[in-house]
Amino acid sequence: MKNKPILIVAGEPKSIFFEIFFKSLKSNRFKSPIILIASLRLIRSYLSKNKINLKINLIDEKKITSYKLSNININLINVNCIKTEKYINESFKIAFRILKTGLSYKFINGPINKSKFLNKKFLGITEYISQKFKVKKIAMLIYNEDLSVCPITTHLPLSLVSKKISQKLIREKAFLINSFFIKNIGYKPKIAVTGLNPHCESILKFNEDLKIVKPAINSLKKNGVKIDGPFPADTIFLKQNRTKYNVILGMYHDQVLSPMKSLKEYDAINITLGLPFLRISPDHGPNEKMINKNSSNPQSLIKAIKFLDKK
Repeated sequence: MKNKPILIVAGEPKSIFFEIFFKSLKSNRFKSPIILIASLRLIRSYLSKNKINLKINLIDEKKITSYKLSNININLINVNCIKTEKYINESFKIAFRILKTGLSYKFINGPINKSKFLNKKFLGITEYISQKFKVKKIAMLIYNEDLSVCPITTHLPLSLVSKKISQKLIREKAFLINSFFIKNIGYKPKIAVTGLNPHCESILKFNEDLKIVKPAINSLKKNGVKIDGPFPADTIFLKQNRTKYNVILGMYHDQVLSPMKSLKEYDAINITLGLPFLRISPDHGPNEKMINKNSSNPQSLIKAIKFLDKK
């Protein structure tokens, strides 16, 4: 198959996914066939309510290689479950089985209510997927062509961040970013690293920025990574500073995601680095309050599909 299919797990049934998905199809034509893994009942209900006329090609997972997949109509693997957690779990299982066959290496999951689905067993969907594929070294990259960010720690309580930060972890994330950009974007990125403490200073005896962050950066430089820092987190996102770099590597989730979302809003995608396939999710949640309002922005999902469509 010339253009490998893009697998999309719809995710949370009570979410804005179907709205942004069908908006994406309406305004764009993609070269790669899309295989949607979702409930036929939910899709028919949405199409009927919104008076959308689209042909659905039902696919049997066990016979998937025998189909001529369309890049115009919906190729659907039906997930016939009622309970939300079981529905999402079964959707992921189907996608993982297909990914393991090598039929596709392009995967998107729709927004998911992490607290309910993960039930405190994983920090996030990134960690959930990596565990299923027995991958230990991963990174969460919020990608935009002009500027990307990556947190060293992901969905970790702030009180635990300083205990988790290590030279090894910083090096691990930086190497993953470096490899991803070289392989998928076509160049070696310039990486800026934030400090953990305000102004990279500490009144305590142990200063993580001097004892952990700086030595890790020096080590990475010796290994050919284009990396600088640590920089104060309150100034690195100023235009005169951020435009010098492709990626800002931060110590914790909100330190880099808050300014990133303020700058780029929906014009970014969440890419998991380190997996044996390309996994992307739109950079937003289920947004239940926006269901049936037809005002959700599909930009992040469109960006995710377009990124994989070129691969």
